[in-house]
Amino acid sequence: FLLNSPTRRLSLQSGAIASRCLHTTTVLCAEPLKKKKKIDPQVIKQREDRKKKKIEKQIRRLEKNARQLKPVEELEVPLELIDDKAKRQRKLPQLSSAELENRALLNKEWARYKHNEKVADFQIIDRLLQSQNKALAELRSESEELYQAAIEVDLQLLGVPLKGPVSTPPIKNYVSPDGDYNHQSMKWE
Repeated sequence: FLLNSPTRRLSLQSGAIASRCLHTTTVLCAEPLKKKKKIDPQVIKQREDRKKKKIEKQIRRLEKNARQLKPVEELEVPLELIDDKAKRQRKLPQLSSAELENRALLNKEWARYKHNEKVADFQIIDRLLQSQNKALAELRSESEELYQAAIEVDLQLLGVPLKGPVSTPPIKNYVSPDGDYNHQSMKWE
């Protein structure tokens, strides 16, 4: 059968031998290429010079403002809030001397409580370490092989491989970036 379309003609023949033969015609919608206009080399050079000057000007402007920190707009206070500062200011009541004394006593009591809690934790750790060292000394007196097996590090205790941060010396004269990035895509105008 024969299929016709405005752009292509596809002809297929039926039969065993013809099934391998697929013929198509070329697309006939193309137009002849337009003749390129010859441009004066002086004009091309002037265009390139203008682009180069524009880029150099941008580089000079960036170098001038290189170490100037960019303002963080989220931290700037809106002007309406600055104007309404007097209205928004809260009038806190003056605390009596008894209340101030009570708060100071509460702070001291809280500091004493946290200190005692920390000392108790250190005492528990010390007792555990002493009992562990005593048990290891007893084991060593009984059998050196059992002692060596007891102090050996068990790598299978944690099933997760852990790798800590790598310690490297600081790089001398390194200027850290200020959070900006260089946009390198070209603009074609």
